[in-house]
Amino acid sequence: MSLKIKDLPEENLFTKGHTACPGCGGAIMAKIAMKVFGKNTCAYFPANCLLVFGGTYPLNAFKVPYLHVLFENSAVCAAGIKRALNKLGKEDVNVVAFAGDGGTADIGIQALSGAAERNEDIIYICYDNEAYMNTGIQRSGSTPFGAWTTTTPVGSKIAGKERFKKDVPRIMIAHDVPYVATASISYPLDLLKKLEKVKNMKGFRYLQIFAPCPTGWRLDPSKTVEIGKLAVESGMWTLYEFENGKMTINKKPKMIPVREYLKPQGRFRHLTDEQIDILQELVKKKWERDLAMAESTH
Repeated sequence: MSLKIKDLPEENLFTKGHTACPGCGGAIMAKIAMKVFGKNTCAYFPANCLLVFGGTYPLNAFKVPYLHVLFENSAVCAAGIKRALNKLGKEDVNVVAFAGDGGTADIGIQALSGAAERNEDIIYICYDNEAYMNTGIQRSGSTPFGAWTTTTPVGSKIAGKERFKKDVPRIMIAHDVPYVATASISYPLDLLKKLEKVKNMKGFRYLQIFAPCPTGWRLDPSKTVEIGKLAVESGMWTLYEFENGKMTINKKPKMIPVREYLKPQGRFRHLTDEQIDILQELVKKKWERDLAMAESTH
């Protein structure tokens, strides 16, 4: 039976009083995830916003043990924690790495790939806000085409990021691990289902969660959930899961014009009609690719 919102415990293991920005998708993700994982959890954080607003010494918003080492070491540190707990006979503890997209798609991908190849018994969550938000809104491999960041400024010769978003979930699928999924804080029932699933599985589990950042995206903080829905309905973000060799698309998008997703965000305000057309074509090809992969594995 799938977990419902009414089934969640009232106690928050990610507590109020943290210092996240208003409308932070990462804070929403952490609150939901910790309600599902429960007290029998040990969490690891690299350098990221979640560490800064949720666990800066001497304050801590997490009511479970957690560890922070270095930016690039999330997967290997989580694997080390899990192996140590197993040696102590505590094999039932959920060990979860919470990393941002910069610490996942870029600086941490070597440890991530190694842990996936070894099929380490950990849960790895990338909360994807599409840039290095903690250190000043620099572009990451996960930043989408055309987006403004402080390292892809808008000027006479540059008009935002010139490369397309790195597709880390597909990279993880190529490692043939037990479970890979995408989710969004804007679709809580789908997110709950996937969090519950990774909690009850063994082996390496990877979940990439779409977590809008109003500050970095130049977005009204009250629009966090709405923009997450527009990302899915426009095809910019696909909700799917890959389990034991089979890919399932969890929601078919309405394929509204991508312009409707871009319009509320200041990071895309500079885009020309030509650039928007490029993104629209990219979204079309991505959806066709995802659909073909889902059909080919069933």
